[in-house]
Amino acid sequence: MSVAFTKEDSAETASETVLPDRPISEHPNLVTAAGLAALEAQLAEARAAYEAAQSIDDVNERRRTEAIPLRDARYYAARVRTAQVMPEPDSTDVVAFGSTVTFRRADGRIQTYRIVGEDEADPKAGTISFVAPVARLLMGKEVGDVVGKGAQELEVVGIRGG
Repeated sequence: MSVAFTKEDSAETASETVLPDRPISEHPNLVTAAGLAALEAQLAEARAAYEAAQSIDDVNERRRTEAIPLRDARYYAARVRTAQVMPEPDSTDVVAFGSTVTFRRADGRIQTYRIVGEDEADPKAGTISFVAPVARLLMGKEVGDVVGKGAQELEVVGIRGG
């Protein structure tokens, strides 16, 4: 039989099916309760996608289709396993993990963000990671405190619980 009619794994197919692991942060995996629930949901989705890929008959197509869900499942399993659920802040006196903080920038813009875990951060949705530079500047500060310098100056104007 001619080689043209056999389905052999090529180097290209092999490289498509073995994806490197997603990088995992060196920071503690602090999360809100909602963040843990989101991680668990993403893990379930990745596992379901992997299971669905198992039904594909063509071995090369199956390997390509299951590569991303398999990589994601490893990542989310590690993140769920290492998650440290942080309690809601019990005070609005200081900015803490889980706080929603409103601040004024040096140019007069007012912004509001909730400080959350790395995997749940989405600045467009109003959340930032506790390891983000702005969050690091604001953590532990009170209303009226000013942090940063020059154009990067921020004044805390409000603090709410989660």
